[in-house]
Amino acid sequence: MTTKLNAPLKRELMIHGKPYTLTTSPEGLNLVPKGRRKGYHLSWEAFVSGEAALATALAASVQKGPLESARKSKGTANADAIPAVRRRHGATSH
Repeated sequence: MTTKLNAPLKRELMIHGKPYTLTTSPEGLNLVPKGRRKGYHLSWEAFVSGEAALATALAASVQKGPLESARKSKGTANADAIPAVRRRHGATSH
């Protein structure tokens, strides 16, 4: 038989060698770097509805686009064919 989650349950865990506090509560999950007040919150509704998975996929696609991943895999022939994008400093013609 399972126990109802009536009050917050806190556990400490290490992520990439840094301590975090995971709080599981009736409202959802909170993951906060130890000693901090702000962190990541995920409500149970967002988790169940799939919004969390959609947000994760969107963040991953924005952080690592196709040009970035092609440049990092220098062993492929396509990596040399993709020119590097450089920003100009100073005034632009836009």
